[in-house]
Amino acid sequence: MGTEPRTRPGRATRERIVRAATDLVAERGVAGTSLDDVRERAHASKSQLYLYFDDRDALMRAVAHETCDTVMDNQADALAEFDSLAGIERYLDMTVADQDERQARGCPIGSLAGQLAQRDDGARLALADGFERWEQALRDGLETMAARGELRKDADPALLAKQTLALLEGGLLLTQVRRDPNELRAAADAALALVRAATTPRPRPTP
Repeated sequence: MGTEPRTRPGRATRERIVRAATDLVAERGVAGTSLDDVRERAHASKSQLYLYFDDRDALMRAVAHETCDTVMDNQADALAEFDSLAGIERYLDMTVADQDERQARGCPIGSLAGQLAQRDDGARLALADGFERWEQALRDGLETMAARGELRKDADPALLAKQTLALLEGGLLLTQVRRDPNELRAAADAALALVRAATTPRPRPTP
């Protein structure tokens, strides 16, 4: 088992290795990233790498955790507003705009899942936890709407969150494969329509 660093320089070295590996995997994929590539990018020695990671699989598990943390951190502000129709629409617009900026590269978590989930169960669990955190953030916002009476009584925030994430991940996968953010736009529009259908009707103004 790799050693957990106890000193500030040790933590900095480990973080540098993980960040280098994460960046390389994002650029080249798991299969195209060697430990020598990581050491060179991180300016780390072989002894430093093996001090903190027993093998390549252990390093890829760390990459999975790092990728999930980065995805959630980047979405934190927008997800905090996922508690109203206007906030949900802004969040969905942000996800599409992000794919425009990233040249339709898809979801970093989903991309890693395709490369690691069948190879290493530890990496699969790390990625599953990332999706769970994402789904929970969506659910929190929808439960807030339900508590305010903005969702129908028969609406299930947990199911809506799961359906929303499934739509977004499907749209992100098609966006990555087809290099077209309009695939995600279609999925985002479907997710918004799903939530709209679950909201309570607004009272009609008195004539």
